[in-house]
Amino acid sequence: MADVHGPVALDSARAEVVLNRMQLLVTRKLDGLLQGDYLGLLPGPGTEAGESREYRPGDDVRRMDWPVTARTTLPHVRQTVADRELETWLAVDLSASLDFGTAKYLKRDLAIAAAAAVSHLTVRGGNRIGAVVGTASELTRLPARPGRKDAQGLLRTIALTPPRPGRADLGALIDMLNRPPRRRGMVVVISDFMTPVSQWARPLRKLGVRHDLLAVEVVDPRELELPNVGVIALVDPETGSMHEVQTADAKLRHRYAHAAAAQRAEIASAIRGANASHLRLRTDSDWLLDIVRFVAAQRHARTRGTTR
Repeated sequence: MADVHGPVALDSARAEVVLNRMQLLVTRKLDGLLQGDYLGLLPGPGTEAGESREYRPGDDVRRMDWPVTARTTLPHVRQTVADRELETWLAVDLSASLDFGTAKYLKRDLAIAAAAAVSHLTVRGGNRIGAVVGTASELTRLPARPGRKDAQGLLRTIALTPPRPGRADLGALIDMLNRPPRRRGMVVVISDFMTPVSQWARPLRKLGVRHDLLAVEVVDPRELELPNVGVIALVDPETGSMHEVQTADAKLRHRYAHAAAAQRAEIASAIRGANASHLRLRTDSDWLLDIVRFVAAQRHARTRGTTR
């Protein structure tokens, strides 16, 4: 029993159908969630200085307005105004490990879906979107351009990126958005983060200092726990090596689940340490519903004065 899908490259016709369907789904579900003066996917306050108001529990202490606080003897924070134009960058990891899926989708499908949702939510009013795409053999930069037509072209390029055996350097991919420094904006990193945290945590923290940062983690349920189905053949999509595992062994399943939980906890901790929002998409869940819930929760948190 092989519990893995082989690499699947989208041809032009299929890519067009998939992207059009995603666009329709995203438009129906997400339009109307972000009406008002919000910045991008994560409805935030922007960077331009605005008026001051009294501090409320949950406000970011980095926005304390100390002169007003001293004059009034009450803590105040400086409100900021959303930027008129937003520049959004996607860092899309298309390593061979994303050509895997044991449920409704491949992880690669979810990566493209997340890119489509971010594109739809941010490309309006002159906003620009660009991307860096990583495969095992190369890192590609797609320049940021305004307009839905260019955004659709960018998504087609991502969807048609051919799968290659091996692992992209996630740290180098993220660092492409640190050098050269860009104007403040929004950065979305889409990956399964299945590389040592030490390789990408520092570049991610650097991004979080300057930008509104979102990490989209794509996960397959077999990466979290093994089913009890007897002998299962697992193929590593990055190396091609195959291992047969006896899943009837309860101790082995427990050790696997424990190690997987520890790995995911380390990933989540590194993402929090970068001051990034964290969205997890699973191949056995409704990805669009997960995105809708995430965006709604972010808006609710922002309107209550919290930052994450």
